[in-house]
Amino acid sequence: MSLITVSFAAASLCAATLPPFPSFSPPRAVTGGEHDHFLANYFAINCWSPDNRYMLTLETDIKNTLPDGRPCVLGLVDLADGNRFIPVTTTRCWNFQEATMAHWVPWAKDTFVFNDIRDGRFCAVMMNWKTRRERVFPGYPVSAVSEDGAFALSINYARLYCTRPDYGYAGRGQDPRLGTVFPEDDGIFRLDLRTGEARLIVSCASVRDQVPPVTGTNGLSYLCHTAISKDFRRIFFLSRSVGEPNEGGRKKKRVRWETTAFTATVDGTDIRRCFPDGWGASHFNWKPNLSVRDAATMVVTCNVNGNRRVCSHVEFVVGEEEKVRRIGGAEMDFDGHCIYSPDGRFVSGDGYWDKNYFRHWKIVRLADDAVRDLGSYFIPEIYRHTYCRCDLHPRWRPDGRQIAFNSVHEGTRQVYVMDVTAGK
Repeated sequence: MSLITVSFAAASLCAATLPPFPSFSPPRAVTGGEHDHFLANYFAINCWSPDNRYMLTLETDIKNTLPDGRPCVLGLVDLADGNRFIPVTTTRCWNFQEATMAHWVPWAKDTFVFNDIRDGRFCAVMMNWKTRRERVFPGYPVSAVSEDGAFALSINYARLYCTRPDYGYAGRGQDPRLGTVFPEDDGIFRLDLRTGEARLIVSCASVRDQVPPVTGTNGLSYLCHTAISKDFRRIFFLSRSVGEPNEGGRKKKRVRWETTAFTATVDGTDIRRCFPDGWGASHFNWKPNLSVRDAATMVVTCNVNGNRRVCSHVEFVVGEEEKVRRIGGAEMDFDGHCIYSPDGRFVSGDGYWDKNYFRHWKIVRLADDAVRDLGSYFIPEIYRHTYCRCDLHPRWRPDGRQIAFNSVHEGTRQVYVMDVTAGK
């Protein structure tokens, strides 16, 4: 596979045909007070209720240690009532990166699904927050939920905790299968949120012949970072391996992950590699479902041509993986949490901190690769521990009129929003 870089000469596109950049208001906090807060799911995932009144949010007093199974409060920010925080329940399955993977369930009024541990088992819990009525799916914590709320993907968070403690859950609520490098009976499960039926669709062993050999005496391969396309036909996931697990959450130095990115149909068939050997992958997002081609399009950050020193934002279409396109040029050469605007015309990415502990956030126009800054955000020392860092993890409101993110630039971990107006 070769990288095809598409460049646009200034004269090749009429300015009138280019979509104008949207305008963003200054960021404002919608949480605050004596506790820290952050959005209750991973980047790119919608946090607003269907009527845009409430935002799914976690509240905690933990700042710079792993949660390790300690509870935090899952609640809602009421944007129509002075940004009042409404505590709803608690959860012990959460972390500072993916939170508790809470998702709204559109077909069930006032209902969302989140992860917890019940009776010693990791699970998904679907709850009506007004009545507190809930349904528990034992053994299947969610890692992604289709935007229509019909089904979810589930992975082994106990195994993930042994390899990436800042992404997994403590407590052995699942069998991590530490003695098996490529388990046949573990990987990605599809969970029907209406019936509760679950089945394995992609096993760790099913991609064994398409990933680098696992090194180390205690090496493990695992599947993680799942996402469902906007037309609900395909999934994206990473197969990763590590030579020495981080058993017990102890941080090891010089840990090197081998990563291979894949897509597959939602039943686990037609598994396709996204990139050649050595490219890896980190962050990702499916394009909005504006056409058949758009629905099969992704943006991913990866090491183009296997150069581990440079991480770029690239775009590709499933079935045309050999036509990977680097977007934004050198200005977007960083490992950003890449998200499409709801109209699919822009991609933004927020990176990790620089030598002065600022995070930089940029947006690229896909039509001509023009890039603009969205801001820089300072990281106080207390939030610099790798496992407890505060990534911005932005996400758009589905109507495109707001963008939300987490930040610590004012001294504590809080949720911020910016209003967005269409460019003119």
